[in-house]
Amino acid sequence: MPIYCYEPREGEAGCAHCRAGFEVLQDLDEPALARCPQCGAAVGRVIAPPRIGRSLSSLDDRAKEAGFSKLQRLGKGEYEKVY
Repeated sequence: MPIYCYEPREGEAGCAHCRAGFEVLQDLDEPALARCPQCGAAVGRVIAPPRIGRSLSSLDDRAKEAGFSKLQRLGKGEYEKVY
């Protein structure tokens, strides 16, 4: 079941819930919501980027534990070892 994002339509004031945007878990065959479930303002489905991947900090920690070094560029041809 995909998660759909909704925002109020242009010209709609909406409530705090829909003004910030909200997500709804719906079946593929369910129709899109037309109204905010809390205030009844007209809402529309928006396209949101997929949220996949890992945080960079956890990858850095794993690389450090595995014995890899990280270099930071200081200038043209100059690098400094971070860890």
